[in-house]
Amino acid sequence: MRILLFTGKGGVGKTTLAAATGAALAARGRKTLVVSTDPAHSLGDAFGHTLSAEPSEVDALLSAVQIDSRTLVDTTWHRLRAELQAALAGAGLDTLDAEELTVLPGVDELLALTEVRRLAEEGPWETIVVDCGPTAETLRLLALPEAVSGYLARVFGRRVTESVRRLGVHLDGLRALLTDPSVTTVRLVLTPERVVVAEARRTLSSLALRGIAVDGLIANRLMPAPGFWRGGAASWLRTRRNEQDAVLAELSGAGFERVSRVEHRAVEPVGLPALLEIAAELYRDGDPLAGDGTPVTPLLLIRRAPDGYTLRIAIPLTRDTEVDLARVDDDLAITVDGFRRLIALPESLRPCRITGAESDADGLVVSLAGNRGRG
Repeated sequence: MRILLFTGKGGVGKTTLAAATGAALAARGRKTLVVSTDPAHSLGDAFGHTLSAEPSEVDALLSAVQIDSRTLVDTTWHRLRAELQAALAGAGLDTLDAEELTVLPGVDELLALTEVRRLAEEGPWETIVVDCGPTAETLRLLALPEAVSGYLARVFGRRVTESVRRLGVHLDGLRALLTDPSVTTVRLVLTPERVVVAEARRTLSSLALRGIAVDGLIANRLMPAPGFWRGGAASWLRTRRNEQDAVLAELSGAGFERVSRVEHRAVEPVGLPALLEIAAELYRDGDPLAGDGTPVTPLLLIRRAPDGYTLRIAIPLTRDTEVDLARVDDDLAITVDGFRRLIALPESLRPCRITGAESDADGLVVSLAGNRGRG
C-alpha cells in the first residue's frame, strides 16, 4: 500500500494534480483510489464525475470518494465521545469537566484522517491519493494524532481507562502510518509566486518537524514556453514567465533543486483525457509513485561528541527561518517559523543540557553537554 498526500496553499491546483496522478497510476495498472478531504468538494469537478461519501468507480482501476467530515462528526465522534465521557467521569472527573475535555478542536480533520486509514486497510486499492485541504488545514490534520496522543498520555498517564487507551492506540497507529516513508509521502504543490513559495518553505519545515516525508515539489501553472506567444500579449507573457523563472531560481538557490513543472492550460482540465495529458507532462516516462528521488533523511540523528552529544534535526532552513529551542521536562521544544513540536528525548540525552545550536545544509545541529544538569 502507498499513500500520496497532495497539499498546498489554496488555489494552486493541488486537486487537479492529485486527480491527474490517480488517473496516471490507474492507467499504469495500479488499482487506485483518489480521496478528497478538502471541504471545497472540487475533486468530482476535476473528474467530471459526481462523487459521494462512498467510493465510486470513475474508470477501470480508478475510484474516487469525497469524505464528508461533518457526517463523520455526527456519527463516529458522538459514539466515541460518549465512551470517553463515561471513562473520564469514572476516573474522578465530574460530568461537566468530562464534557468539556471531550470537545476536541479539529475533530473533523482527525476523523477525515481516520477514514483515509480505514479505506487503506479495508479497501482493495494498491494506492490511495489524497487531495488534502489547503496547507493550514492539512498541517492541523497531520499534527492531530501526535498532539492528541501526547495529551492523553500527559493527562492520564498510567491511569488510562480502556476507552482512552483504545483512542491512544488508534492515534499512535495514525501517527505511525503518516511517518512511515515507505507508505506515506507528501507532494507539495505551489505556484511560482513569492508569497506562495514562502508558505511552501514553512510547510516543508513543519512537515519535517513531524517526521512526515515530502517526496516531491510541483510548480504548477507556469506560463507557456515562448514558442506559443503571439500578438500583443507576447510582452505580458514574457514578463510573467521571466518573473516565474526568477522565483523558481530563488527556490533552487535555497536548496530546493528538484521541482517538477506543469504549464498553465488555456482550458480548465476536466475529465480523464485532460488529466492524463497533465500527468504526462508532470511525470513524463517516470513512475508517479517514485517522487523526485530525494532520499528520506531521519528526523533525528544522535552522535557522540567530546563533551556530550550532537542531535541533528533534519529540517529545511533558510536565512530567514526563525528557530527557537527550549527544554520542557524530558522533551526538546522546537519552534520553526511559528510551528512548534515537542520531541521526546532519548533516555541517554535526558540528563543533558543544551549548549548551542547551528544550521547547515542538512538542517539543525543541537549540542548537548552530558550529565551536567538540565538547561
